[in-house]
Amino acid sequence: MLENKNQGRTSLSKLGEFGLIDHLTKHFTLQHFTSVKGVGDDAAVVGSSDKQTLITTDLLVEGVHFDLSYMPLKHLGYKAVMVNLSDVYAMNAEAEQITVSVAVSNRFSLEALEELYSGIQLACSNYKVDLIGGDTSSSNKGILISITAIGKAKEEDVVYRDGAKPTDLIVVSGDLGGAYLGLQVLEREKQVFEVNPQNQPDLDNYSYIIERQLKPEARRDIPRLLMELKVKPTSMIDISDGLSSEIFHICTQSRVGCKIYEDKLPLDPQVISACEEFDIDSTMVALSGGEDYELLFTISINDFDKIKGNPNLTVIGHVTEKDQGLNLVTRANQEIALKAQGWNSFN
Repeated sequence: MLENKNQGRTSLSKLGEFGLIDHLTKHFTLQHFTSVKGVGDDAAVVGSSDKQTLITTDLLVEGVHFDLSYMPLKHLGYKAVMVNLSDVYAMNAEAEQITVSVAVSNRFSLEALEELYSGIQLACSNYKVDLIGGDTSSSNKGILISITAIGKAKEEDVVYRDGAKPTDLIVVSGDLGGAYLGLQVLEREKQVFEVNPQNQPDLDNYSYIIERQLKPEARRDIPRLLMELKVKPTSMIDISDGLSSEIFHICTQSRVGCKIYEDKLPLDPQVISACEEFDIDSTMVALSGGEDYELLFTISINDFDKIKGNPNLTVIGHVTEKDQGLNLVTRANQEIALKAQGWNSFN
């Protein structure tokens, strides 16, 4: 769980800001004709016709969003890109470019940043996005990563959070709660390691949920799937802060209520077994866990037959009139008010 301290170190001061940028980005190649000018000038030039440009930014701070005692730098770079691409896909758009800005303290060597950027490069390669710029700076403490993602979509294809209507179905991709349970496993193993550094963790039984935490995958496939099925969501958002928080965003901006059914929440078997081990309620984990980076969206009830039985999608509820509120229907068929208890970095 500790980095090898015997690796050769190269001081970042030897390269300087522009030398560092050149060194870290020399292996990136542009993959889109819209990437007119990438890294190497005062600003990137991005051009296209008949499409809207979407831009989103996320900030990841050491000690707030991640813990390097169990987050490998390569995984961190990959995840930082996923966090941003997920927001683009949640607009029913295609991501094409990113910019990356990093601030690091003097405890990080060139080799450490190479590991970080190798994860960023892998994400760019897997998701066909171009790195077109960014910035580097020093930090008094730890590491800070800011990534901006740029996407494109036709005007008529863009989906916002405010289009949900009563009787719409509420749909989620994938399964929920895995990232939160993965974090619980990693935090437990960290505490064990701090007590006894000779104790090596056995994580074979937690491979899926740990991967959901350390190396999530943005759901690029869902907008494409919906287009193939000829289904346009009426509203959509990605699940970064927890299902309950995200459905609150949709309902608030759409001025509607909702009913979510407890027995419809998609849970992986490893999530269920980990909940039993940690004595945590699986419904609470699904509603408030966060960092799953699945897509939550609403569709017209008339489109139900188009998505019915699709293994990537689960209908978990429906939209109601605003005055009915936001409610969870339990397995005992009781209605209780939903609470937005997801991730808040300022808590």
